[in-house]
Amino acid sequence: MFSRQEKILLAILASIQFSSIVDFMIMMPLGPQLMRMFAINPHQFGLLVSSYTFFAGVSGFAASFFMDKFDRKRSLLVFFLGFSIGTIACGLSPTYETLLAARGLTGVFGGVLGSLVMSIVSDAISYERRGSAMGVVMTSFSLASVLGVPLSLFLANIWGWHSPFIVLGGLALLLCGVIAKAVPPMRAHLSGQTKEPIHRAVTRILQNPNQVKALIFMSTVIFGHFAIIPFMSPSLVSNAGLTEAQLPLMYMCGGLFTIFTSPFIGRLADRYGKHNVFFWGALLTIIPYFTITHLGPTPLWIVLCHTSFMFVVSGGRMIPASAMVSGTSTAQTRGSFMSIVSCVQQMASALASYIAGVLITKDANGHLVNYEIVGYIAIVTTFVALYLSRRIETVEGAPPKNPGSAKAAIPDSGDSLLH
Repeated sequence: MFSRQEKILLAILASIQFSSIVDFMIMMPLGPQLMRMFAINPHQFGLLVSSYTFFAGVSGFAASFFMDKFDRKRSLLVFFLGFSIGTIACGLSPTYETLLAARGLTGVFGGVLGSLVMSIVSDAISYERRGSAMGVVMTSFSLASVLGVPLSLFLANIWGWHSPFIVLGGLALLLCGVIAKAVPPMRAHLSGQTKEPIHRAVTRILQNPNQVKALIFMSTVIFGHFAIIPFMSPSLVSNAGLTEAQLPLMYMCGGLFTIFTSPFIGRLADRYGKHNVFFWGALLTIIPYFTITHLGPTPLWIVLCHTSFMFVVSGGRMIPASAMVSGTSTAQTRGSFMSIVSCVQQMASALASYIAGVLITKDANGHLVNYEIVGYIAIVTTFVALYLSRRIETVEGAPPKNPGSAKAAIPDSGDSLLH
């Protein structure tokens, strides 16, 4: 299905995603340790999570003004290098305040990486094969869960919470060298561009009702998920009775399942339609949203069943969702549009984390209270996302509306980028 060069590119992009996902995910299982060591409350921990996403959102918005004006490879190198330095800075932070600032710095660079990766995949792989390509890249989440998070927690238990960030940042710096050598220049989107005012990148999106719907759609998908995720580990420890040492099992089990399900879901999306696969995937996420936020003292194996199911369906729905959203833009403007998508995603996740941090409190016994309310919020936003998903139209791979007009369908000029 993919050429050798496409496979190499997808492997590198998956490695970049792996690094950024581990950097973000490790904050959640470290939550109980960080809250104890820095003597911070759930609200302050929520700020640690949302500081990354808030600055990532601001960075994504700023990047939209210039992202399509440069070689994608050069942009990828600049932002990944900044991400690497920011991650190391997190590991060197001695206090809560400096860690908060370092998370913001990491977010400035890391927040744009996701949109760059999606832009490169979309430029290099045709829409008809893009679900499968997204599924390959999304396996980075699986590997982050199976290898990245457990190994990071292992390092944290031996050498302290600083060590995972320092090791990850160092490996990311090495990956920068691989990108410089192995990723080809990606300038196909620059052909045919004309000079235009800098604000045009944003106004073009605002004047496109279909892309506005796509932005609102993605914000609802992300909002519900990130209302739940930041406090899932603290809740499983405080409410369900897991120990901090058992938390890696949650990520390992969920990751093992998604290694197989993510590529499979990608192929399903290509075969049966992105909209249909997203609909059923999103509908199924309602089940773990409800059960996980209502867990009391529960045997470990039952907790792992709930969390693994959530990993599969929540990660699975993002594959067709990402393909759908990327398909609402052409190659020439995709970088700017995906940067705005990243901005919306990060702002939605920052807002969700902040609201969850405000709602959730601790009682006298150390249990997290009001987590179930957060679950209801996630369920409601999922229904909104289901409604919006049916109203998004893709401009790639669609047949001409007027059979007599060859220009009715907008081609993807990046389909043959690697050939």
